[in-house]
Amino acid sequence: MSARRSIGDYAVVGDTHTIALIARDGSIEWWCLPRFDAPAVFVRLLDDDRGGAFSVRPANGGAVAREYLAGTNVLETTFSTDGGVTTLRDWMPWRGSDESTAARAIVRDIHVVSGRCSAEVVFDPTFDYARAAARFDRFDRGVVAHTSDSALALFAPDLSLTVGHSGVRGTAELRAGDQRRFVAGFGDRPEEAIAAARAIYGEPVDATIDAWRSWSNRCCYDGPYRAAVLRSALTLKMLTFAPTGALVAAPTTSLPEDLGGVRNWDYRYAWLRDASLAVYALMGLGYHDESLRFFNWIERLGHEWERGAPIRIMYTLDGTAVPCETTLEHLRGFADSRPVRIGNDAHEQIQLDIVGEVLHAAHTCYCAMGWDRPQLLRALGHLVDYAADNWRKPDAGLWEMRGPPAHHLNSKLLCWVALDRGVRLARATGLRADTARWQHEADTIRAVIVEKGYSREVGAFTQTLGGSALDASALRIPLTRLLPVTDPRVQSTIARIEHDLTRSGLVLRYRTVDALPGTEATFALCSLWMANVRARMADVEDARGYLDRVLSAANDVGLLSEEIDAATGELLGNFPQAFTHLGVIDAALAIAEATAAR
Repeated sequence: MSARRSIGDYAVVGDTHTIALIARDGSIEWWCLPRFDAPAVFVRLLDDDRGGAFSVRPANGGAVAREYLAGTNVLETTFSTDGGVTTLRDWMPWRGSDESTAARAIVRDIHVVSGRCSAEVVFDPTFDYARAAARFDRFDRGVVAHTSDSALALFAPDLSLTVGHSGVRGTAELRAGDQRRFVAGFGDRPEEAIAAARAIYGEPVDATIDAWRSWSNRCCYDGPYRAAVLRSALTLKMLTFAPTGALVAAPTTSLPEDLGGVRNWDYRYAWLRDASLAVYALMGLGYHDESLRFFNWIERLGHEWERGAPIRIMYTLDGTAVPCETTLEHLRGFADSRPVRIGNDAHEQIQLDIVGEVLHAAHTCYCAMGWDRPQLLRALGHLVDYAADNWRKPDAGLWEMRGPPAHHLNSKLLCWVALDRGVRLARATGLRADTARWQHEADTIRAVIVEKGYSREVGAFTQTLGGSALDASALRIPLTRLLPVTDPRVQSTIARIEHDLTRSGLVLRYRTVDALPGTEATFALCSLWMANVRARMADVEDARGYLDRVLSAANDVGLLSEEIDAATGELLGNFPQAFTHLGVIDAALAIAEATAAR
């Protein structure tokens, strides 16, 4: 790929159904329709040559500055050229509490602030990950591209469009004060796509701005990291799938964790772990509606578990099984990183920690809202029983290692969390359960972790019971309150992780050989766990240092991916990443609490 973009070159806009990635030059290069896990319509993110895009920009380029309108997910890009200044505003209609339907459209408003602008428009959908050839048909004031089962219409009044081999092109000669709007609308058939684009064309952006700001104003955090916290909250909200309450780990697939390597995964699904941690972080900011919608989804999954369906680590947005991995051999991959994968084989893994994440979030939600939901409690009880029945088994662990199962300490720890929070919920709600057994199993797990999880030779809690390898997930021992942060074994673990797993002030997950070629960059969430732990130790300045180093890697609009190259600061992995943004929120809240206590 010539003049390779970095992952940080992208901003995103979304409507709680889907998200589009937009490059600095005004090119939409990734958009899955009609929802996060559907096939991509624009795929240039993963292949410059085969993957199409939708660009709106001044013909002669110029300097670029971007920002989100305050408190919103409305993106504004400013192009400064020799001919003048032009702004491009990108947004998807969002109606706040009315989340049951989506317009399935993106709006691109261009405005010449000063001077003149020759605005170029290129509209080149490449449906089904560039596997389906599109036909183009003209209609009054636009063009519609379509295949046998998908259509995307460009509604562009006052723009002369030419259809060629590389999609649709047009140029608008504009001067100061001129404005133009271009709308891309999606549908299963051409007439539906045209209708979607027409319907949105006349909609003012004000309603969407007001809806986002109304949501943002509910954020109860007002500390020194407010801008980063609010951007993270807005990103998590965009990653929520409104119809079901599920939350995707990221809106992309196959953005590499190792440039040119094979560590490329599809994250467009709902992990029980990631989603639970995300709603827990949002609850810390006062956003409880999102947690209730998520637990509606858990309650629906509970119906299936009661019928004998397996408890999976991840699901589609509807709560069905994630498809097995397939490889898109025709795509070169971001920065020539292959394979490009869709689907995720990790859905077949056993990862015992997931139940603890759900129960911890549920207990927090109950303490805040005191809901009375018998069916949800039955679903949660099923998860606690699962922890009691299975915690002694080996598993793939938090990091989804694709080698042999092992007795991962973090998995035992989160099974303890499931049982501990389950007992607390049962006592508070009157849930009929064998709480004596739950408490016994919780006590047993705690003893096993303390006796077998801590290595005196290493001076730390280790990745596996009886092992010697370090793992940053051991930082969660005080975060889950199994042991206090003042415990000498916890403090020595923190010191060893800082000494052995830290690069340039950022934390690695582990150094273990993990059955995959390539190398690991630092993992942003682990650095944020360290910030959280340091805050709980009252080391506020150290905590701020870790959080600041992560935030310094954020791109110009405050977005973060999963991993960070400690040497260059380059973002790696799928983007934007829920794990990282929820970690920013948790760390900022912990620092605020420690600062207030001090």
